[in-house]
Formats: sequence, C-alpha cells, structure tokens
Amino acid sequence: PVVLSPLLMRLLVPAALFYQSTLLARPLVVPHQPQEQPYMLTAHIHASQALQAGSGSKAASLHWTAERVLSILLLAMGPAAYFNPGPVMDFSLAAALTLHGHWGIGQVLTDYVHGEPKVKMANAGLFLLSTLTFAGLCYFNYNDVGICKAVALLWSK
Repeated sequence: PVVLSPLLMRLLVPAALFYQSTLLARPLVVPHQPQEQPYMLTAHIHASQALQAGSGSKAASLHWTAERVLSILLLAMGPAAYFNPGPVMDFSLAAALTLHGHWGIGQVLTDYVHGEPKVKMANAGLFLLSTLTFAGLCYFNYNDVGICKAVALLWSK
C-alpha cells in the first residue's frame, strides 16, 4: 500500500480521528488512469498520547487566559497612551509589548522547533531576545523621549 503525506491525511481524515489512541487505517479510492479500475490506498496514522494535556493541570488554561487578557489590555493601552502619555505608560507598554512578543514567538518555536537540544537553544535565544528587548525599551524610555512621545513624533511628520 501507498502511504499518504501527513498534510494530505489532515485534509482527508476528520480531526477527531487524530485524538484516538489506536492505530487508524482509512482507505482512499483513487483511479490510477481514467480507463482503469480504481485501486485502494491505505494510510496509517499513529495518534500520540503526548498531545493530550494532563487532566489535573490548569497551567495551559491559565496561560491561555493570561495571553487573552494581555491582548485586550494592549488594545486598551493604545488610546490610554494617546490621552495620558508619560513614564508610567511608557514602562507599562515596554513590559506588555515585550511579554506579548515573548509569548507569540514562544508559540512559533513550539510549533516549528523539534528535538530537545534545538528546543533548549531556541528557548535560550528567546529569553535572551526578550531580555534585550525589555532592557532596550526601558533604556529608551529612561534616556530618550519614551515610547508614547516617539510614536507621536512619528505620526506628526
């Protein structure tokens, strides 16, 4: 039998089947040539138990909630920064933007970086990038005009 690619299988097999713990085999009828009889292709899918979160853990749910709260907070901080610019708003934006970027890039790394050594290196790089970003924004806020004033200057030109 011919084994189909994982991308093609995601399109052909309903997503609910991926969460079962047994070996799945679904036939697919494909005509080889228009004049010939169709023959059967079979794809084997191994569902992984690692995809399911622990039943007693609330960490993932709390993290998801914190991401959404921060996103809504950032939406509110835009108008607040416009009407009330100042050091408190500048440093709040520095913290919120850095955390939002850290979580977003972390999700990309989770999706695309595989293998324990690569994951450790990617996470170390992410923490270094986030630390430098926050330090740079704080330095800019303290020694220059600040985030709110900088955006206002960009819009005024």
